[in-house]
Amino acid sequence: MSAPFRLGYNTNGLPFHRLEEALVLVEEAGFEAVAITPDVGALDPMSPNAGEVEGTRALLDDLGLEATIETGARFLLDPRAKHRPNLMDDAAAARERRVDFYRRCIDLAADLDARVVSLWAGAAPEGTDGTLDDRPDHPLVDRLAEGLDSVLRHARGAGVRIAFEPEPGMFVERPAGFEALVGRMGHAGQDLGMTLDLGHCAVTSDLPVRSVVDRFADRLIHVHVADCPAGVHQHLPLGEGDLDLVEALGALVDVGFDGVAAVELSRDGHRAPDALAASFEALTRALTSAR
Repeated sequence: MSAPFRLGYNTNGLPFHRLEEALVLVEEAGFEAVAITPDVGALDPMSPNAGEVEGTRALLDDLGLEATIETGARFLLDPRAKHRPNLMDDAAAARERRVDFYRRCIDLAADLDARVVSLWAGAAPEGTDGTLDDRPDHPLVDRLAEGLDSVLRHARGAGVRIAFEPEPGMFVERPAGFEALVGRMGHAGQDLGMTLDLGHCAVTSDLPVRSVVDRFADRLIHVHVADCPAGVHQHLPLGEGDLDLVEALGALVDVGFDGVAAVELSRDGHRAPDALAASFEALTRALTSAR
């Protein structure tokens, strides 16, 4: 099956490689795109290096790789707290630090000619009652909407799209929460896109995947690919979980998704070259079977 989208791989799955080496490996494996996770060791948005950025863009051009920017670096903003601060924190100054990070990632995306920056809400403060998925009128949604409004305004000025990912364990875990968020933001969120992690659909029982893809086709601008066991948020190599990859990729083709579908195996860096090859083979085989 000929796909209108590009297959990619997230650099968080190559944490033990220099960025330049990682990009070469991604291209050599057959991928046409790369999802770059800026982190302390490469393209750190908090310590920008113009020469590094220019060199990365030149290499991307030489390799013919389309780039997207991911914002899931674990300890980039706080060396002691994973994924903190975030847009859900109680302190306004902490939330603004996350917004500043997102603005920097947007600027980096523009410098790299990357069209999309993918992000998520983050976990709500401890003791919060429920998530936006089960409480569409949750009082903390205003906190999230305010931060995203600022991020979206900056992105529009840079010519970059923002793709919001529902993430298990966070304030917005499921596609239903994304839908509630879009409804709450109204006109301010009219261009907020969606990142759909196909494996997460198995985690949150949002199945079949085709129903989710069909429902959000107009908002879908970025895709993550990993396998997951039903009900367990654990990214596994393709074919080792409960995701129907043939159905999921076929659904993307049918709705004309034309973005990047990037494999995300952040815990497989110790075997990155093998994981790259196996992932590309599994994806191409599934696309062929989807015909």
